[in-house]
Amino acid sequence: MTEQSNDKAVQSRRAFLKGAGVAGVAGVAAAITAVATTDDAEAKSVEAPKSSGYRETEHVNAYYEAAKF
Repeated sequence: MTEQSNDKAVQSRRAFLKGAGVAGVAGVAAAITAVATTDDAEAKSVEAPKSSGYRETEHVNAYYEAAKF
């Protein structure tokens, strides 16, 4: 192999690896966008339940007692 053909082979490999990296990043970005869009649609369609706020129940108080050092 001559030096010139070896340089072309190296450049070709580099171009391939750069393209593969860009394609991989684009694929991940597309997947994240698709998941985020789906989650937003589901979140908007589900209404938040009406709650009366924070309540200290028996099991919450038991946890507080167990967590004391």
